Order: sequence, then C-alpha cells, then structure tokens
Amino acid sequence: MTKNILVIDDDVMLRNSLAKGLRMADFATITASSAEEASKILNRITVDAIVLDRMMIGMDGLTFLKRIRQNGDETPVIMLTAMSGAENAIDGLSGGANDYMSKPFQLQELVLRLNNIIKNNPIQSKKTDNIGLIFTNDEFFVKDASGHQSLLALSSEEKKLLHKLMSPIGNIVSATPMVAKRLRNKINSVLSDIDIITVRGMGYKIITNKTDR
Repeated sequence: MTKNILVIDDDVMLRNSLAKGLRMADFATITASSAEEASKILNRITVDAIVLDRMMIGMDGLTFLKRIRQNGDETPVIMLTAMSGAENAIDGLSGGANDYMSKPFQLQELVLRLNNIIKNNPIQSKKTDNIGLIFTNDEFFVKDASGHQSLLALSSEEKKLLHKLMSPIGNIVSATPMVAKRLRNKINSVLSDIDIITVRGMGYKIITNKTDR
C-alpha cells in the first residue's frame, strides 16, 4: 500500500530532489517549503511520515516538531540536519523525532529508515483497534471479542480506500461506487458497529455508529 510522506525543507533543490527520489521509491510525496505551509497541509490531510529539515527560515524544524507533538500529532518524523554533534541529535530526539539523519545522506538509507518508522508506528493499529480493525504489515485484520484476529480479505483498491477512510476516521474520500460498495459489503459482513456511508456530491466516509449519520 502506498505510503504518504510530507517533506518539509526550505532548500528548493534538496526538497525537489527528495520528492523525486521518494516517488521513485513508491512513496506518495507532498512537499512544503516551510513549517507554516506544512501546518496548513496537516490541517487538511493525514500522512504516514514526515521528513523534516531542522534549520529553516521562519519557524525552525525543532520548534515545529515540538508544536505538533504538543497538539497530539504522533506522526513518525525523521529530522534532517547539517548540524554536527551528538547534542543536536539528542535535541531532535528529545523534541519528538523518531529518527535523526545528518546531511549529506544516501536516499536509500532514508527510504529504509522511513519504512522502518512507519512499520513500527503503533498509531496505525491504534486508529483502528477501538472499532475491531487492526492494520499491520499492509493488511487489515478483524478482531473479535476474545481478541482473535482474522484477515479481512481485500483487493488492493479496497485496502487503499479503507486506509484513506481510516486516516483519520471521518475523512471524506472519493472512490468509484463499485469499489465502495464491495468494501461496504465486506465490512458489514464481519463488523456490525461500523458502516461506510455516501456523502452526497463528495464521496464516502466511515462511521462507527450506524445511527450517527
């Protein structure tokens, strides 16, 4: 399943280079030239990970990171810096970064680290666990009252749609009616507490109480 990455860097050449490289590595990549622009993006969408430059014009990366953590945003973050010294890495990690890389670095290493922090992100399962769904290793599982988990067999299109609907719950997502209908039928066949509804003229969204429309 394609992962959404937000790259935040005020160096246009590095930002564009990173975006190109990450897209070639099959990440859906969004860019922001400042912390302020990134804040606006995160108010509209949810991403799977953030690549964040520490030193930027305007709000610096460390201040931005501390702010989103204070606001409860636990999106995995890799912080990039040209600053040397262990104390800088400690500052970044203490401020809420999941990983820390010094410039220059190899794109392949960044890709490996991104995959690692996304895979180990407990928020992916927390998003769905409270409604009987578990998302792990790019698959959805249904959890029953006893805690037993069974695979929810979905096509790639259905998985992509469900992931978008769950990130976060309440997202309104456009989709073809056929894919939405298939996903709704599969969800309804195994879970009684959630449903996928049509939002006229906009798309679809998932609800956790069928009377709460």
